[in-house]
Amino acid sequence: MVASRPIRTPKELLAQQLIPEDEFATITDVAKRYALSITPAMHGRIVDVDDPVARQFVPTGAELTSYPEERVDPIGDDPFTPVKGVTHRYPDRVLLKPVLVCPVYCRFCFRREVVGPGDAMLKEDQLAAALDYIRDHPRIWEVIFTGGDPLIMSPNRLRPILAALDAIEHVKVIRFHTRVPVVDPDRVTEDLVAALTLDTPVWVVVHTNHSQEIGPGARRALGLLARSGVPLVSQTVLLKGVNDTPEALEDLFRTLIVNRVKPYYLHHGDLAVGTSHFRTTIEEGQALVRQLRGRVSGMCQPTYVLDIPGGHGKVPIGPSYLNGDGTVTDPWGVTHTYPPRSSTD
Repeated sequence: MVASRPIRTPKELLAQQLIPEDEFATITDVAKRYALSITPAMHGRIVDVDDPVARQFVPTGAELTSYPEERVDPIGDDPFTPVKGVTHRYPDRVLLKPVLVCPVYCRFCFRREVVGPGDAMLKEDQLAAALDYIRDHPRIWEVIFTGGDPLIMSPNRLRPILAALDAIEHVKVIRFHTRVPVVDPDRVTEDLVAALTLDTPVWVVVHTNHSQEIGPGARRALGLLARSGVPLVSQTVLLKGVNDTPEALEDLFRTLIVNRVKPYYLHHGDLAVGTSHFRTTIEEGQALVRQLRGRVSGMCQPTYVLDIPGGHGKVPIGPSYLNGDGTVTDPWGVTHTYPPRSSTD
């Protein structure tokens, strides 16, 4: 039976038979360090305790294993935080983090050390300082809501923040990074859509990693956003044991396109503490991306990216098809000279 409210404790995991009894003590230790929540929508998408949805949200003892290369702040937010709630890494855009809670907690999250515990939302004076920072920096062209999950906030809480940004002349684009339309789709209402409807364009980047996540509720929520004119793109994390096959990625990206969501980024797994069991190698990721080329349309192709540890930004790391010797490899592995030496090459 699907839980009627979010699963937030190891006892509830045990009661729902999502973990075995002999792992309860270990999972309790994991939950003491990292936040735990599984929404009814995601619980309902779990078919088996070892399936791609369960692997993303049900904690395991592997999270207690760490390696020297792993980092508490793997993408380097902290050095680029001029005021609380703002990360300013690139000259023309900032991250705005008004809330540090999520409807679900991904077991591979790169902000797993800061989301869930502590202050859930920016205080009024902190939010005012964040907005003042954006006003005072005219090179800021885009504001990206992240967190935590910003769409866990009610429309009433979002409206004054959005109104303030909408009034800043140099802010031309507002973007939301969110899992809500997929993992907690009932939050996507006409009221929320109305709050997102501004003179300043609002884009929504939907985080989803496997087509099994996208049930009827998610399709309804994505459809409501799309029909209301909100542009939708997606970001996906490449995860071992979840989506590290060409079939899984193909199915996900086709499902997204059918639901009017353009695949945008495929992220290589970050070096977050306790997440090594999810990470592929870059070479494995490149091979997967290469297999997608020619197999699905260009509409289905995201950019495979690495967020360089230390705050040095994202870079594309997909395979190259130019071979450096005057040849190019086509999607099916056949090599051709370029430019062709004759009409038969």
